Amino acid sequence: MSERVIPLLDERTTTLLARVPAQPIAATGLLGDGLGRPLRDLRISVTDRCNFRCNYCMPKEVFDKDYPYLPHSALLSFEEITRIARVFTAHGVRKLRLTGGEPLLRKGLERLIEQLAALRTHDGEPLDITLTTNGSLLARKARSLKDAGLKRVTVSLDGLDDAVFRRMNDVDFPVAAVLEGIEAARAVGLAPIKVNMVVKRGTNEHEILPMARYFRGSGIVLRFIEYMDVGATNGWRMDEVLPSAEVVRRIHAELPLVQLDPSAPGETAERWGYAGADGRHDPALGEIGVISSVTQAFCRDCNRARLSTEGKLYLCLFAERGWDLRHLLRGEQPVSDEELASAIGAIWQQRTDRYSELRAQLPTEAGRGARRVEMSYIGG
Repeated sequence: MSERVIPLLDERTTTLLARVPAQPIAATGLLGDGLGRPLRDLRISVTDRCNFRCNYCMPKEVFDKDYPYLPHSALLSFEEITRIARVFTAHGVRKLRLTGGEPLLRKGLERLIEQLAALRTHDGEPLDITLTTNGSLLARKARSLKDAGLKRVTVSLDGLDDAVFRRMNDVDFPVAAVLEGIEAARAVGLAPIKVNMVVKRGTNEHEILPMARYFRGSGIVLRFIEYMDVGATNGWRMDEVLPSAEVVRRIHAELPLVQLDPSAPGETAERWGYAGADGRHDPALGEIGVISSVTQAFCRDCNRARLSTEGKLYLCLFAERGWDLRHLLRGEQPVSDEELASAIGAIWQQRTDRYSELRAQLPTEAGRGARRVEMSYIGG
């Protein structure tokens, strides 16, 4: 019996040092990258650990009991995260998303949320603070998260069939416990709730319609995500991608849909509303979203940066290297907030990432997955 061999390049050791530029870059709330895209969204990974082993993200063959996770001393403290987030808001960030790994595994996360909730945008408005979770700990933590200042949650759920779900999370976790977490989040007002389903052809595509039926009219937005070639460990193949257009077609055949306008500039999901008897969108029936980074790239509007759990700044989900911000905070001569803002500004201004638009031009499937950072390390 042959074993599956998975290449693993630890991108945590492949780093560019962030530097303070000679010419200061002031934080004016209007920072554009090399393609004119503004900085509006910061995704913050608070842990590289997860209690699931989904094969499209953290396959058990790699992330086993011997995998070298980051030591606690390497992680950014909550105060360091808050300081970096404050500088990002001065540059124009309006939304903070806490991710992982599984963010609810980070001890005392509510304290970080309290600190972030006290921040304001460049024009003095409260930030949109949200969190993406697998839902396994949500039932017990929903109330404390809400009380700390969290606005809303996104829950990953790849099917309603318990056998399918247990097989995909690969730790035998029951779907009923995730649904319990979703209901707990709804009960405390962490809304609007979004549910993300990664669709992998041949694995869970038959769950598309059951998921649509279940969440239709619930007030919860269900989003379908194309299986992506993130990192180098998930064995991604193009023939396992079910295009979002096919997802929409399948749902529309039973539950008629009408296309909706984007909810905000840079929105990753294409929105479709359920139609009422008159053929128009019925808000009471709700909507779905499709995220099509493989078949319909949205790089031209991408306004997101990603901060890893130990302080590396990534400019794209498919990035090869990150910029080390932690050394600016912990060096022999720690930088001021103004200097940190200049360093971040210089990095963003040189950003030209648009991997999804260029994917089809890359030479081989193997070459596409050889050097990218793992999704579990910087969040999806």
